[in-house]
Amino acid sequence: MRLDRLLANSGLGTRSQLRDKISHGSVSVNGTVITDSSFHVSETDSITLDGQDINCKNNLYFLFDKPDGVLTAMEDKRLPCIADYIPDELKTKKLSPVGRLDYHTSGLLIVTNDGELSHRLQSPKYQVPKIYLATYRGLAWTDDETAVVASGFTIRDKGYAEEISPAELKTIDQEHAYLTLREGKTHEVRRIFAHFNKEVLELRRIELAGVKVTEGTGNCGSFRELTEDELNLLLKATGMA
Repeated sequence: MRLDRLLANSGLGTRSQLRDKISHGSVSVNGTVITDSSFHVSETDSITLDGQDINCKNNLYFLFDKPDGVLTAMEDKRLPCIADYIPDELKTKKLSPVGRLDYHTSGLLIVTNDGELSHRLQSPKYQVPKIYLATYRGLAWTDDETAVVASGFTIRDKGYAEEISPAELKTIDQEHAYLTLREGKTHEVRRIFAHFNKEVLELRRIELAGVKVTEGTGNCGSFRELTEDELNLLLKATGMA
């Protein structure tokens, strides 16, 4: 692969920016300064940029803390979407969100171009746990209701029977609760609460397969690369470690 392309695929800048750095002698391959952007390299080569070792890779992994009122889409002409928060130099890297968060749900969203990991994180086969923090209005959860959620139940809110898989509900107080899901039906959290006559007022995903964001919304809008430990948690949860 061309040197400038490999560096760009690793999210280190645009190809034009990197060509300029290469031409000025800022890049070394296996200890030799390379000034030709078309020089062919592989991911196994030892590459430095401005004297710093870099980890060149084609697959990219990011964590986005989605704000409320942002569409889980890479493009929309009417509404704010997650692409608005992605740096320009990464917008050509075929990134996409793993699954969806509702427009009015905030919190953890993985963004990657690793199609296999994305598929496995969403597949019911791998039972990847997702934890939500819900602020709700209604009567406090009873032990019987919590037991029904834990065992799974049938819901008919769309005019037909649909099975809701077992989930774990843990109440914090009469207005807040954690809900852990291992599937991803549309609006599932809100539908579970509504089934028991409780209205979700705010919803935030705070954890996926052990990768976490804060329970508060102070970091909403942040977009960063996953740490190695966080990526390993996702790979382990999906059998890719």
